[in-house]
Amino acid sequence: MRIVAPVSRVAEIEPLAQAGANEFYCGLVPPDWLGRFHAINANRRPSGNLTRYEDLASAIDIAHAHEATVSLVLNAQHYSAAQIGAAEEIAGRFAALGGDALIISDLGLLHALSTRFPALRMHVSSVATCRNAGAARLCRELGAQRLILPRDVTLAEAASIAAEVPDIEIEAFVLNDGCIFEEGACHTIHLPGQLGGPICLDRFEYRYRRRDGSDVSPRLAARLQENDAEYERWLWYRFSCGFSTTPEGLPYGPCGLCAVPALRRGRVAAIKIAGREAPTARKLASVRMVRSVLDRVRCGEDDADVREFAMKLRPSEAHCATGYMCYYPEVLRAEAR
Repeated sequence: MRIVAPVSRVAEIEPLAQAGANEFYCGLVPPDWLGRFHAINANRRPSGNLTRYEDLASAIDIAHAHEATVSLVLNAQHYSAAQIGAAEEIAGRFAALGGDALIISDLGLLHALSTRFPALRMHVSSVATCRNAGAARLCRELGAQRLILPRDVTLAEAASIAAEVPDIEIEAFVLNDGCIFEEGACHTIHLPGQLGGPICLDRFEYRYRRRDGSDVSPRLAARLQENDAEYERWLWYRFSCGFSTTPEGLPYGPCGLCAVPALRRGRVAAIKIAGREAPTARKLASVRMVRSVLDRVRCGEDDADVREFAMKLRPSEAHCATGYMCYYPEVLRAEAR
């Protein structure tokens, strides 16, 4: 099982590799993309990208020196006809630099790039929203070697896909940055915080009224208020517990560390750390956390011991107990039975 880590700066590659990451993924928005399209939609992220091919070349060289690989993200849901050509040009230059894999969400682009660049591996982004064996087979037929599952796919579903379609690797999220909506059906982009951030961070003020114009009863108003408060609480967890960390810098927020034993038994090939825009310190702490858990799983520790270790890493027992922080809440539900 490989640990997949995000990078947005070349200088991050070496320390993250030394901390235990096996694969890196990054975005690239070259200046000519901005000049031609006046848009930043090369990969859904306006920030957290490399901007020069020289940096991409350095990232590949440093990763390979540490026996790690680099995947380039081209996972906008849609590209215009002109942008398809530009994306193919980026892919071609990435291949010429010795890059390893492309992360694609547009299935037409997947087929085109897998045909044109057979030496590159093709990974299907979670944004493609492929969540069953039939979708996995289609991706394989279109040239993909790996399927990155959406965040809300369960452990049983992941294991079932891996068993039914053994000739495609499965990658699953394990740490950081949950999505409020189904990301493949969300057509917003993640603006930087100073520009408002993602739309799901908006703080709406709700005013309830009955369709017939009558007043909402005090009892119903109180229940609605409780529901709104609980929703706000859930949002806080999904956004990494307010992007908080321990004094040592370990990040709180969406987490699947307790599920690593089950993911490994389910033949999941790679586990993904989210957060390309995050500070380097958060990425480094994340890789160390995942590595420390995975090493225990590889040494044969039983599930209960791994779970106890993972929950005490930050510590996060109180947060875990809410279930709002879990990528795979079925682990704790099974324990509670």
